[in-house]
Amino acid sequence: MATIRDKGEYHRQTSERMERHFTLPPWSVRQKLALAGRILASEGHDSGIAGQLSARADRRGTYYMLRFGLGLEEAAPGNLLLVDDDLNVLEGEGMPNPSNRFHLWIYRTKPQVRAIMHTHPPNVSALSMIGVPLAVSHMDTSLFYDDCAWLPDWPGTPIGDEEGRLISTALGDKRAILLAHHGQLAACRTIEEATICSVFIERAARLQLLAMSAGEIKPIEPELAREAHDYRLKEQAIGATFYYYARRALRQYPDEAAFAAQGASPHPAAAE
Repeated sequence: MATIRDKGEYHRQTSERMERHFTLPPWSVRQKLALAGRILASEGHDSGIAGQLSARADRRGTYYMLRFGLGLEEAAPGNLLLVDDDLNVLEGEGMPNPSNRFHLWIYRTKPQVRAIMHTHPPNVSALSMIGVPLAVSHMDTSLFYDDCAWLPDWPGTPIGDEEGRLISTALGDKRAILLAHHGQLAACRTIEEATICSVFIERAARLQLLAMSAGEIKPIEPELAREAHDYRLKEQAIGATFYYYARRALRQYPDEAAFAAQGASPHPAAAE
């Protein structure tokens, strides 16, 4: 009879093997933020020029942001702006999205946050319109278990300080938030994590709307949900998932030269 081992042993084994066998290409912060834009565009997060992407830069109090007027799929390392803590441009040409001001509030109050993605994808937006928080009841969306906040009241266009205060306060210690009558936001430790959370919150919203149309959503066991949450958010698992979506996005929006500048390649061979 086969020995039944403790599941924790397999978790440790999986983590060790991920560390040994997977390496993310050496993309710069600019490259990863631009890839995030293309990934989200390829996953249906575009809404004209609405939505914003940002990430902390090396110098304290500075951030990379997409130039206002560009769509997500147009993001490239060369058209990102470097701005200060009041959205003044330090490097690059053009203006940042005025709505990025509420990102600054999150960065100021949450030092662990290194990247923020805010988009208005259709299923998230539909869910936000009916005033229903995100329901986590599937393994694929377990990364949001007890990790997605809800802002029930829309404060209007988030270009002011009050909107920044409200959103950053409502986010609390969660990675993600569903904004009523608005969209989604992921504020995470890495660009990769914020991107994957943004991809999967739209999937979660779509699954929720489908399930609500068919019957009652059944809750999942909290202990198992927490286990799946932590497993899905392993750094190497997030990195591998980001790399997969990056390859897909670069097939749809090819620009190999822009993403090979640091010795990286969009092809799987780079990780071998």
